[in-house]
Amino acid sequence: MPYPADPLRRTPPAVPAPAAPAADPSRRRWLLAAGALPLMPLLGGCATPLPLDAPDIGDPLAAQRLRECAEVHGLAAYRALRDINVAYDGRWRPLIDRVQPQVVDAGFRGPSQERIVPAAGVVAQAYAGLAGSKQVWWQRGSRAGTDGTVEVWNNGRRNDDPAYRSAAALVAEAYGLFLLGPLWLAERTLPAALAGTERVHGRYCDVVQVALTPGLGLVARDRVALCIDRADGVCRRLRFTLEGFEGTRGAVAEVDLFDHERRFGVLWPMRSYEEVVHPLRLPAHDWWVTGLDVDRGYAVESLRGPAFSGLAAAPARAV
Repeated sequence: MPYPADPLRRTPPAVPAPAAPAADPSRRRWLLAAGALPLMPLLGGCATPLPLDAPDIGDPLAAQRLRECAEVHGLAAYRALRDINVAYDGRWRPLIDRVQPQVVDAGFRGPSQERIVPAAGVVAQAYAGLAGSKQVWWQRGSRAGTDGTVEVWNNGRRNDDPAYRSAAALVAEAYGLFLLGPLWLAERTLPAALAGTERVHGRYCDVVQVALTPGLGLVARDRVALCIDRADGVCRRLRFTLEGFEGTRGAVAEVDLFDHERRFGVLWPMRSYEEVVHPLRLPAHDWWVTGLDVDRGYAVESLRGPAFSGLAAAPARAV
């Protein structure tokens, strides 16, 4: 499976972000988590590239740009989908499990089968790793952000550890965002603002920032930026905060999206690459779609439990 020729060669955003406070506890926590790793070449500046405290200005031009992007990605077809069934495979880059151990959860994070029911805000994930099986049920809550429902099973046994569940909720909601991009945001009334331009792998993009409420997982608020290709309207990069888990609070990551294919009327990124960009720069994860089908017609209850059941159980159709 090919990878970006140089995923670390990035052009910074055209609009500089405001500086973070001098004593940044989240940045210090990340550096301590990295321990004795040779991280000095990876360190970013103190300024966060996606400030949570930026004003939530509802810019009609930004909302229009986001809407146009969603339409390019197949908004009308997406709205008609009852369920989405996808399979992933991938690889984790070195060192990332040292700074994000509970989010990476390396023992269980191998190939996965994932199920999405957009109308219900549900993402369910079935992982297979060296430590065995991991099953996640996530349903987004209200604007309060902390009333979503997350349940996790490891090797068939329910795991009620609060931190583990919070990490699982963040990952599940984020993977809905990664796969669907502007479509995952289009049905929610979210303040958006234009934030300059950015070059993504040689393509000029408009940057649209969105105040995401509720946030990714069990949190009231995150901030997401979409880099929308000026030439064809495709979302090429997602930048986002990770406030939903204590161990990643204060961090910002990016996912670059590649090899888009239109299936079932929707434009899907078939390959993705993730990188942490704040408070340190660190390659994180490459993954790709290995299976995809839609509209099996199962009830959401078939996704909740230590294994998928009924029409949800079969693997996603190989691509």
